[in-house]
Amino acid sequence: METRTAPLLSLVFSDNDREAEMPESLPPEDAEGNIEYKLKLINPTRTRFEHLVTQMKWRLQEGHGEAIYEIGVEDSGLLAGLTAAEMSLSLKTLDRMAEKLGATVTPLRVRQIEMENSENGEPVEVKHASELLVRKVPDDQQFIELRVAVLGNADAGKSTLLGTLTHGRLDNGRGRARLNVFRHPHEIQSGRTSSVSHEILGFDSTGQVINYTESRRAEDICENSTKLITFVDLAGHQKYLHTTISGLTAYAPDFVMLVVSANTGIAGTTKEHLGLALALQVPIFVMVSKIDLCSASVIERTTQQLERVLKSPGCKKVPFRIHGRDDAITAASCFTGENYCTAPIFFTSSVTGENLDLLTTFLNVLPQFSSLKEREQKIQDHPEFQIDSMFKLQGTGTVVGGTLVRGVVCEGSKLLLGPTDAGEFELVQVRSLHRNRAPCRVVRAGQAATLALADSDNIVTRKGMVLVSPSLSPSSCWEFDAEVYILYHFTAISKNSQATVYCGNVRQTAVISSMDKELLHTNERATVRFRFMRQPEYLQVGSCLVFRDGRNKGIGKICKVCESSVTKSASAVSDAGGAGVGEPKPEVARAGLAGAGRSEVRKVGAEVGKLKTFIGKFGPGVGKLKTQVDEVESIDKTQTRLG
Repeated sequence: METRTAPLLSLVFSDNDREAEMPESLPPEDAEGNIEYKLKLINPTRTRFEHLVTQMKWRLQEGHGEAIYEIGVEDSGLLAGLTAAEMSLSLKTLDRMAEKLGATVTPLRVRQIEMENSENGEPVEVKHASELLVRKVPDDQQFIELRVAVLGNADAGKSTLLGTLTHGRLDNGRGRARLNVFRHPHEIQSGRTSSVSHEILGFDSTGQVINYTESRRAEDICENSTKLITFVDLAGHQKYLHTTISGLTAYAPDFVMLVVSANTGIAGTTKEHLGLALALQVPIFVMVSKIDLCSASVIERTTQQLERVLKSPGCKKVPFRIHGRDDAITAASCFTGENYCTAPIFFTSSVTGENLDLLTTFLNVLPQFSSLKEREQKIQDHPEFQIDSMFKLQGTGTVVGGTLVRGVVCEGSKLLLGPTDAGEFELVQVRSLHRNRAPCRVVRAGQAATLALADSDNIVTRKGMVLVSPSLSPSSCWEFDAEVYILYHFTAISKNSQATVYCGNVRQTAVISSMDKELLHTNERATVRFRFMRQPEYLQVGSCLVFRDGRNKGIGKICKVCESSVTKSASAVSDAGGAGVGEPKPEVARAGLAGAGRSEVRKVGAEVGKLKTFIGKFGPGVGKLKTQVDEVESIDKTQTRLG
């Protein structure tokens, strides 16, 4: 016990930590959350000690494995302070409590309090108040994980910043660091991200950074980390906005890191990305990058521009500039579900490395955004795994990647995969699971993973499919109702308007078949009915969605799903006459084709040409099929004349 407490006490009173002083007072203690105030912990009785351990366990559960203890602080938030002897005994008790739970204690900051003599005003006693981070990886997890989506305009330095953080090497000013995170050759040539990539940054039990500097493999980082930050690097160029929106909706990040270049300020897609994060209600912190290229006046001008936007009625954020370690700890510890209106602003350089340590300190202390009740409720629900990638491996078969939205999935679980293009769900079995390139036995709600599936070789998988529990009796839908709000439209939305709908991992073009208003303008609300144009999807009431058509955008929430009558096997579909159950009627399909754009007409024409070539090659044995093709071609020509 002595060996654990002695270094802890020396760290608390070290000169380095005195630079990060606690504020003069704190807000009153909250009964919920992961922050606990203790005036002193000196020689508690056995019963009292057990109560303190139970209390620490509760705070750790509230913080998803992390808790912050304020020693020498009253419940009202007043910093009363403790003498050196009292602080030593209190830290020894705290260390015993953590040891019993298998947790670790890391000092964050300390404040020196001088008690004045009431007669002459001279200081007579020096006391201290300390803030410590208690961390314990939950028993059912390998590490504590947070997902951070990285947004910002093109050329703001997003990929360069991630390359510097995750690989521990500064940039040379010409983009060397970003080469470590690019996935495709054309990204290296253009210097712009066009896809969704993932990078990880770990922290050990003492808060030290674990990245690729000492670990050559991602598996080593995961094995040695007690907390893991997964960065989702998204595209910044307007051309790839659909990829960015898909990444935001499909991966469900806990936080958004908005990167703004100090020399260009708010430009390009910055406001658009900020609006998307606000619409999806994801907490935001801001990185002002490339400060090594600018003078102090230019940085101040960019910061003031940022603060005006964040304070605007559309954002309603409270900007908080981070200038020291104390600011970083304060911002992270207060970044909870009720205080996510705060928007911390960091000032960094990937070339000089300035203030990157403040960012890592912030990420180390940053808690989970969701509450304990929300997490427990999601874990207890029936499993739903949203698929956003798929591939086949020789000897393994079909492998799907995505995020488990709710429930628990383990090896051997039997789930329904779908919906297919016919709206069906097929029964499959989970053969094995991987997280962060390492095998695991269980995946819980909120975690990203890849699943190897058995009995799925004959099923055509695609993005937008789900794996759900058979207990849910899932069904797909062609139509759904949503309460929408128009963020921007240069004219107005009317019936038969088309837009691309993003909802979770679903991304598909839909047409508005009906609405409770004749026209819908910017900043107006309405209830509309969307109809998918390509294939049915699996949706749930209450899910948030984003829809866009060019620069026109809106958000909404699904209030009703018009379920199709869907079977569970392909044989049932063939017995029904060859048409997929739940598919639109032929006359409805023709109406949908008549409303399609010119690009869709060109695609139809190209497919008709290929089919006619195939028919001519195999002769007169397919006369009936040729008649059907001629009918489709006539519809195509009619649409061309109308277009």
